[in-house]
Amino acid sequence: MSDRSPDNGRPGPSAPALARKAKAILVVGGSGFIGCNLADSFLQDGEDVLILDNLSRAGVERNLDWLVRKHGRRVHAAIADIRDLAAMGDAFKDAKAVFHLAAQTAVTTSLQRPIDDFETNARGTINILEAARRSGRPPVIFASTNKVYGTLDDMRLREAGNRYVPADESTASLGVSEAQPLDFRTPYGCSKGVADQYVLDYARSYGLATAVLRMSCVYGPRQFGTEDQGWVAHFLIRALAGEPISIYGDGKQVRDILHVGDAVAAYRAVLKSIDRLGGCAFNLGGGPSNAVSLNEVIREIELLTNRPVTTVGSDWRAGDQLYFVADTRALEKAVGWKARMDWRTGLRDLHAWLIEEWSAAGSVKHRPRRVTA
Repeated sequence: MSDRSPDNGRPGPSAPALARKAKAILVVGGSGFIGCNLADSFLQDGEDVLILDNLSRAGVERNLDWLVRKHGRRVHAAIADIRDLAAMGDAFKDAKAVFHLAAQTAVTTSLQRPIDDFETNARGTINILEAARRSGRPPVIFASTNKVYGTLDDMRLREAGNRYVPADESTASLGVSEAQPLDFRTPYGCSKGVADQYVLDYARSYGLATAVLRMSCVYGPRQFGTEDQGWVAHFLIRALAGEPISIYGDGKQVRDILHVGDAVAAYRAVLKSIDRLGGCAFNLGGGPSNAVSLNEVIREIELLTNRPVTTVGSDWRAGDQLYFVADTRALEKAVGWKARMDWRTGLRDLHAWLIEEWSAAGSVKHRPRRVTA
């Protein structure tokens, strides 16, 4: 998901102003992890890209700086908050397409500050839909979440070594499909679920070309992961720094982790076919071939870093799914997309980027001690 949370007043980096000659791809939350990778892919193709972000998440200003250094004047920045419709100004006026990846992304934060969570995820999304509807009606593709399916408490599971596995053979081999009933749990699940449904309804009620991607865990370069969001990067950052990793529950919970390069390809494929996919929602994840437990990721990190990882056990967290693997067959059939990078190769890619980023920065909050890859 995007790397955006309530505004903390952080000033933005130097970036080109809004003035531009051609229509641009608008990436809302474009300084976040997925957003900046998506922006980079369009910029590499010669597109102008407008980044709309409030730069509230620690580290994302470095992503915007990176885009500006790499692509120069084709990067345009609007430092604004999606909770304020007026503040977004002219950002939508010349947008040829809108990718909405801005969000409050942590279940824990939503439980602590549910009103802020609602204002960002629900109200912010309807602000974006209204801005698009009133100014040129560009297509809008929204980053939703697998949390719209709730905690999946009715899924019968069994333990298989270091992970949980569904007792139902079909679910175990294919994953959870879009036919799974929606079940909003926690304020985060409610706010993202509301946004998900508004995006789909704007296709029905107003004829806006919209689509929804309900994402599993996306990871990869330019992700500044924390304990509450971006756990794959967070685990690796902590391990490189020689610091303990908190495990909530027993570590056997399973996710189908997806490399950001594959996520970007999915977003672009949906945009390419938006004329026939308007009003559709798809699951987006690594699928059964990239299903992995937290414990298995930790073991792989130990191989990468050539040293043991210390873990600290804690109680289960509210809203945590013991198992979620996306059935991505609908997306594959609709646009020909498929996850290309296996999770071990992807983890090595993230590891290499973190080492490079630390070397270039000279000093960061978590500096690795000695790493032998």
